Amino acid sequence: MYPARLLEHFQNPRNVGELPEPAVTVEVANPACGDILRLSARFENELVAEARYKVRGCTASIAAGSALTEWMLGKSRAELAAFQPAVVDDAVGGLPAASKHAAVLCGDGIKLLLKPR
Repeated sequence: MYPARLLEHFQNPRNVGELPEPAVTVEVANPACGDILRLSARFENELVAEARYKVRGCTASIAAGSALTEWMLGKSRAELAAFQPAVVDDAVGGLPAASKHAAVLCGDGIKLLLKPR
């Protein structure tokens, strides 16, 4: 049902947790499925130096959060702003149609993370 890379991210998630301030931490939810993503990033020299996440949700959302934080490392704000859900979809080996919401949730998290505070 799920690709091997998705299951690997689910079973061995990377970058789980939260970062203390001055990291930026945001929380987004998908009201349709109830998944919640809490995303933290610490910037150093305008690049993501650390990224962490917590998810309350399905297998796909947990794996997507792991893949997202790996992708974020070393990215500039401009690169984050160019994020497309396909990045996460590809990173986990392809999300099933019923799980595409997980990549969209990641995109929502990135957008909120970049909003001026």
